Amino acid sequence: DAVAKGRSRPAYLVERGEAWEPVSWAEAATAVEELANGLLALGVKKGDAFGILGQTSLEWALFDFALAHVGAVGAAIYANSAAKDCEYILDHSESVGVLAEDAAQLAKLDDYRARNPRLEHVLTYDDIDELRARGRDYARANPAELDRVVATVSPDDVFTYIYTSGTTGPPKACMILHRNYYAMAAVVDEIDDFTMADDTMLLYLPLAHNFGRLMHLQGPYVGFTLAFLADPLRAGEALKEVRPTLFPSVPRVFEKVHTAVLGKYDEETGAKAKIVRWALAVGRKASQRRAAGKPLGPALGVQHRLADKLVYSKVKAQLGGNFRLGISGGAPLSKEIAEFFHSLDVLILEGYGLTECTTAATVNRPSRFRFGTVGPALPGTELRIAEDGEVLISSPTVFAGYYKDEHATSEVLGPDGWLRSGDIGHLDDDGFLTITDRKKDIIVTAGGKNVAPQNLENELKASKFVSQALVVGDKRPYCIALITLDEPELVKWAQARGLKGELSLAALAGNEHVRELVDGIVERMNADHSRYEQVKKFTILPRDFTMADDELTATLKLKRRVCQEHFADEIAALYAA
Repeated sequence: DAVAKGRSRPAYLVERGEAWEPVSWAEAATAVEELANGLLALGVKKGDAFGILGQTSLEWALFDFALAHVGAVGAAIYANSAAKDCEYILDHSESVGVLAEDAAQLAKLDDYRARNPRLEHVLTYDDIDELRARGRDYARANPAELDRVVATVSPDDVFTYIYTSGTTGPPKACMILHRNYYAMAAVVDEIDDFTMADDTMLLYLPLAHNFGRLMHLQGPYVGFTLAFLADPLRAGEALKEVRPTLFPSVPRVFEKVHTAVLGKYDEETGAKAKIVRWALAVGRKASQRRAAGKPLGPALGVQHRLADKLVYSKVKAQLGGNFRLGISGGAPLSKEIAEFFHSLDVLILEGYGLTECTTAATVNRPSRFRFGTVGPALPGTELRIAEDGEVLISSPTVFAGYYKDEHATSEVLGPDGWLRSGDIGHLDDDGFLTITDRKKDIIVTAGGKNVAPQNLENELKASKFVSQALVVGDKRPYCIALITLDEPELVKWAQARGLKGELSLAALAGNEHVRELVDGIVERMNADHSRYEQVKKFTILPRDFTMADDELTATLKLKRRVCQEHFADEIAALYAA
């Protein structure tokens, strides 16, 4: 559609050295057509699975579209996947080929390739130009073949296998159909105040995750410009280079920005500190009125414009200067952090969904939002709350089931087509959904009380000093917490107080002054909760939870079981004390 409409805006921005080079819609469409013909030349057929292993990139996205053109199924693999996980996905999906980013990614598959002749086509991004050339040759010899193949692809055909994180066993392959993605793109475009046709989006999210995948597919449907960022650690720099209006992200990134901004403000003294406090107070008032759908009024409007000039604009400049909307998904966003950003005139909208409903079921809107909720249902989506509090979803975006796993499919999909989300939540009178926690993560204490650990963890993480928190207490007499600290903020705090010796996270974790600092954070959190919800004891871990240690998912959510296994001794000590 974007090509047919002759969109003048670039389709993509691609990082080449120190510059971001534009790619037009016509150039992108030509590349997809040539790649699709190249796949036909290789003998790839409708229904064949084909792995894609690499960082977020234009090559990934265009190859994904090419596979869809010929009716093949993309089997997406995270770039940071271990060799055994890559092998599992390629084997389970019965992939006939794989596109790997580079030789380093390809090396993960050396053993698998040696014993699996089915993996016939092995390509890297460096082979893309050659495959396009082969596609041009094929099209000259078979000018009508691609159109014939495209015509055979049905909305009910599988577009991709998205593999779950596998926190409780081997990953399951969600079968997402062509019509699922089309329905999702269409309903987002239907929301009046979500118009994005003239926007630029910076996308670092992995395309192997449905959140990132949807953004990449939404771009051509709506017509906004996508800037692909391979290295998430460069997001701060890229925001200033690309100057996007849209920035989808997992909450962890927004939490890091929140910590950095708070740290900067805490360094201000004298008149500057007073100005910051005044501006934040003005921002909170403006945020409350806007959230209620009310105008600022003359007096508050003047104050807000002045506060923007003195304070907010500096934060927005760090986000590129054109920042219009942050879109948070993949994990829960703390209400306090969303409110903090909005007090700085930066709106972050949280949505909710899961891979099994093609990413989103609800989303807050720019003119209709409530912090602490994940918004109302998308057009065409129905929500129900089961007797036990589980959120049930009916939508044209609900997936077809798990590939090769009818039993698991029957556990989440009822005969009426309603999807059991596995999340506990409630709807308010206006249809805004609040998620309490994952059903399987709810803590039932030895006293029979239900505790939602996610709420407690998010409140702890609202402190600039806390990086991660894991609350434990199932079948236990009380709740305890494993807490990790933000090393840069902790070191600055230690230096300001003249603490001596080694100032590292590992060294400071056992410091009595640090213990007092964290004790205060926990006590303030406990004050807002009933006794059975309160964290009675905690330990400060000498390191953060990491993806490298398999403690975090690709969207930086805690793998609770793994974390508890890795720190079983610390947990046992807290309950033994």
